[in-house]
Amino acid sequence: LRTMSSKLSGANRIKGTEKNIWVEFGKLAVENKALNLGQGFPDFKPPQHVIDEMMAAVASDNHLMHQYTRSSGHPRLVSALSRLYSPLIGQQLDPNKNVTVSVGAYGVLFCAVQGLINPGDEVVIIEPFFDCYEPMVKVAGGIAHYCPLRPTKTEGVTSSKDWILDPKELESKFNQNTKALIVNNPNNPLGKVFSRDELLMMADLCKKYDTICLSDEVYEWMVYDDNKHIKIASLPGMFERTVTMGSAGKTLSATGWKLGWGIGPEHLIAPMQVLHQNCTYNCPTPVQEAVAGALEFEIDQMDQPDKCYFFSLAKELQPKRDKLAKICQEVGLSPVVPEGGYFMMVSTGNLKTDLPDDGTDDPRDFKFVRWMTTKLKLAAIPPSAFYHQEHKHLGENYVRFCFIKKDETIEAAGDILKKWFGSVKK
Repeated sequence: LRTMSSKLSGANRIKGTEKNIWVEFGKLAVENKALNLGQGFPDFKPPQHVIDEMMAAVASDNHLMHQYTRSSGHPRLVSALSRLYSPLIGQQLDPNKNVTVSVGAYGVLFCAVQGLINPGDEVVIIEPFFDCYEPMVKVAGGIAHYCPLRPTKTEGVTSSKDWILDPKELESKFNQNTKALIVNNPNNPLGKVFSRDELLMMADLCKKYDTICLSDEVYEWMVYDDNKHIKIASLPGMFERTVTMGSAGKTLSATGWKLGWGIGPEHLIAPMQVLHQNCTYNCPTPVQEAVAGALEFEIDQMDQPDKCYFFSLAKELQPKRDKLAKICQEVGLSPVVPEGGYFMMVSTGNLKTDLPDDGTDDPRDFKFVRWMTTKLKLAAIPPSAFYHQEHKHLGENYVRFCFIKKDETIEAAGDILKKWFGSVKK
């Protein structure tokens, strides 16, 4: 018998990070030809001017549009980002020193964690969190501590505003070894938009314990009702310790373009630029050129909210959110109506559905979503995937639906749920 050398194997640092919900549940949706309200991408095209910018970049007579551009950001793009974010953050941003670009906000976060966290550094993560935060910290050799948002109401229709942090619990996660806090605002999957007071509480802890803040703000423009998105970097004393992350895919409804950015002080951005140049080196030039042109167009429209996509997308999504919430109520599900983002957590705790044994010891929401995808042909995402093991119980009686979809897609999902609910009632 031949035995394989122990050297012919993966690095120890990636062990324990193999599972990925997007792989499993994306595959399950495709195999079952399910209506997909799972993964967060639109089922419609970006604005026409965004598409036109890409076509113009590719068809340009400038041969450099097809060659490498500056590693940490195409000059036109970082200039546009500086122009956009300087007034939002309250700092005059240097395009070359305060902005970096990578392969999606995912890539920016990777550069931040790998470029700023040392082995043994401690990192506080607010739950629920986008699922890549935990493995990224682990691969960097960091030690993660988790503080969950907890619901103050659980019956009937609730709001993401009803989920709050306990200030004492959050501070208990900090100590002299804490290097970073990771917060997602607006939050995925919950849709929580943190208030000024909540952000000030986090900021005070970051300053007290001399901690970096990694602020994932990819849903920054998708805020509903009278809620306001506040950048933690704009608060007193926070710019110098904050990396703000944004996404072209989320902002322009073009997730397949995979382009994101980080904004912050030079002493935090420079290490991220080094990491990026030694990893992917740069992002596709025509994509960066197209995004730059699209952002310039939208910046020029910002004084006309009905015309600017930064604002009009939220107005387009709010009725979709309300439609989905109404459908869920009609079939006995209890929605957590989000203040921002384009996801909705929906409570299934009152349903008496007998879930088949799927041979796993996964939380209830994993089993429920597998059942719903295979039997009802409706795909969602289990929210407990956005929690560390000790807090998965907070998410296991919910599912996450995505509502950045055509109205007919949401209505089709409603038909599926109503048909199922009708059969259950009988």
